[in-house]
Parts: sequence; structure tokens; C-alpha cells
Amino acid sequence: MTEQKPVVLVVDDERDHADGIVEALERLPVKALAVYTGEDAIEVLRSRRVDVVVTDLKLEGAADGLDVLHAARQNSDSTEVILITAYGTIENCKEAIRQGAFDYLVKPLDIDQLRTLVEQASRRAAGAGTRRVQSERSQEHFIFEGIMGDSPAMQRIFEIVRRVAPTNISVLIEGPSGTGKELLARSIHSNSRRRNKAFRPVNCAGLTETLLESELFGHVKGAFTGANTDRKGLFEIADEGTLFLDEIGDMPLTMQAKLLRVLEDGLVIPVGSNKPVSVDVRIISATNHTLNELIGQNKFREDLYFRIKGVNVSLPALRERPEDIPLLVQHFLQEAADEIGSRVSGVTDAAMQVLTNHDWPGNIRQLKNVVRTMVVMCDRDRLDVQDLPPEISRRRQLTGGTAASANLAGVSLNDLEKKAILDTLTKTEGNREKAARILGIGERTLYRKIKEYNL
Repeated sequence: MTEQKPVVLVVDDERDHADGIVEALERLPVKALAVYTGEDAIEVLRSRRVDVVVTDLKLEGAADGLDVLHAARQNSDSTEVILITAYGTIENCKEAIRQGAFDYLVKPLDIDQLRTLVEQASRRAAGAGTRRVQSERSQEHFIFEGIMGDSPAMQRIFEIVRRVAPTNISVLIEGPSGTGKELLARSIHSNSRRRNKAFRPVNCAGLTETLLESELFGHVKGAFTGANTDRKGLFEIADEGTLFLDEIGDMPLTMQAKLLRVLEDGLVIPVGSNKPVSVDVRIISATNHTLNELIGQNKFREDLYFRIKGVNVSLPALRERPEDIPLLVQHFLQEAADEIGSRVSGVTDAAMQVLTNHDWPGNIRQLKNVVRTMVVMCDRDRLDVQDLPPEISRRRQLTGGTAASANLAGVSLNDLEKKAILDTLTKTEGNREKAARILGIGERTLYRKIKEYNL
């Protein structure tokens, strides 16, 4: 497969100057294109991948070079921006660098210097990666806002989401309760071209059929008892945005038929009205059911299934990606500590082992609540096993989820730690790097404990 060339967008309201820069960059292994207004540059940034922007600071029209910089940073933190300026506005460029610009050049341009900067900026853009919303400088493990994980399972999901987010294709997110389906849906929306429009979630299992129809399609005054005014439905409210249909597997069959009609023709009819309203809404659905099984039981329409399943994303249970638990624990710990003003800043190895080896039936939602509770109750600077809630203490799963480890009364902490390390090394076939990651400890700590326990 041929490697894609870095894309360089040149922005200058002097057409000859812009075209000259594009010609000068043709000697580099990049694809350069020119636009002549800030507004056009912002539109390009919203619609396609751009690795490097070379823009004049002063542009005629409503948008100048700083506006282009802000649009670039808003659309992708991996896009680097080089500013071109006259001598008198150097201070503005220095301020722009503090706001995230890569560098600046002073007119008249030194073409060799420009080529060097573009090459450097292209390498940095490639290193940052198009998947990460957090800056490369932060070194955080966030993929889109609030989504994190280094496990192979999550990396596959990030790749799917990176590809599907900028499109209008419908997405079906499957996975157990508490795995973060709505958070993933919000991330898809926030990285889409609809990001500046509404994102509206609705729980299809939490409303009666009548209320769900009114919630989705709206109603007119007098449509039913209590309908005292006209009310727009979520389809109209989310027009040009995204509608998230959570627990769609629990939607009644009659509502499924009405939803399918809307998705096919883009028209909604409010309850009590016969006047259709045109809408443009992207649909993201989620379920903790297996929809194919519901189809076989005649509880879900097959034609609706194929309509909503443009791209399918399956979120794994937390127990299926234990190597991500230390990262999640630290994130939730910091989040809780900041919220309540706690001085807690870390977790002991012993406590992290218990958290990592627990089976987490409530998934990420349960883990977040447990960590928050531990932070609230802890009066030291590190969480320890004594801070674990009773339901976790009673079920320390140290053998990857077997029932035999549930009864641990009378066993010393050292014996538990030794067993956890031995079992994890067995599970990873002696891979110490992977074992340390699963146990939530550093490799040096693992090596020391292996020697200490003579493993």
C-alpha cells in the first residue's frame, strides 16, 4: 500500500504568492494545495485531512491567519501551522506560537527555510497521529475526549472510529452495560463535521411507546392529554447534528417501524399532525443485546438492523482488557481528587493488583464509582487495599476470574501478591513486560518481586 504524502495547505489572499509557495514546495514529498481566503481554508480544514498549514497572518475577509490557526487546532491537534508575517507583526506570531502554532517566517520569504520548516512540521504531524485528540506534548492516552486504552482491543476500536467519525454513516455500538457506549458516541460526534450542531441522546428503554414517539418526533397541541403546546421532537432539535439511540434493542416493534420510515425518507411527522418535517440527522445506536438473536426471536426488525448498522463497533467488557485498568484507575483517581480537593495521588501495588484482577461485572462505570469511593474514604496520599469497598475485598479475583479465588480468608497479603504475580506470568507465558502492565506495576518492581519471591 502506497504511503500517503503529507498534505500542506497554503493560505494567502495574493494568488500569485500562494501559487508560488505551492510551486516551491513541489520539491518536497508533500501534496500542496492553495486557497485564497481564510474562510476557504477553514472549510478545507473541516472537510479533509491537512497535516501542515502555511498561512499569511494578514488576510482580507472575515477570517485572518489566527482564525485559521484556531480552526486547525479545533479540528485536529495533529495539524501544524506555520505563519507568514511582515516584520511589524512578529509579536502577534509569538503569541500565536503560545496558542499552538509551529513557527513563523518573516517576509520576504527564504524558500529554503520554508521547505525546512514544512519538513519539520510534517514529521511532527505524522508523529502526533491523526487518532489522538490530546496533544502529543501531553503524552496522555486519550483517543477522542474521555476514551482511553492501550490494549489491542481498544486500538482496533480507535482505528474504526478514526475512519468513521468524519463521515455521515450510521454507527451501531454494541457492548455490555457500563462499557462507555454513550461516551464513544459523543466522541464520534465531536470528531465529525456535525460537531458544531446538537448531540441528543435518548434511552429507548426508559420511556413508554407513546412518550418515546413524542420524544423523537414531537407533537402538536392537543395531540393527547397534557399536550398543551406544540413541541419539537429530538429529530428536529438534532437537525444537522447527531441523535444517539441508546438501548435500541428495547424499542417496541411498532416504534421500530416508524423509526425505519424516518430513516428511509428523512421526514418526521409530529404526533397529532399530518404535516411532514424534513430532517438531516446522523444516527448512532447502542445496545447491550445481541440484535441478531432478537431478530431470530421476532423482537427486532431485520430491515431496521441493516439500516442502523452502517459500521459496527463492539466495546469489550473491562475484564477482557485488564491491561487498561491501571490507566483508567489513575484517570478516575485524578478526576475524583480534583473534584473533592483530595491529596490522594497514587495507588499502592497491592491495591492495584486487586483492582486489576477483579472481574468488574459493572465494567468502567463500576470501576469509576469504586475509585471515587476509595478517594473519598482515603486520608493518605495513596490508595491501599484497606480502602477497597467491601464488595471488592470479598471478591479478590487473583486468578483471572476463577471462582476458586473468592474465598481468601486467612491468606497473607504476601501470599496473595505472590500468587497474583505467578498467575499473571503464567497467563502471559512469561512475558514480564506484559505481566507488569496487567498488574499495574513497573517492570523494575516486578523484577524485584520475582527475585524476592523466588519465582
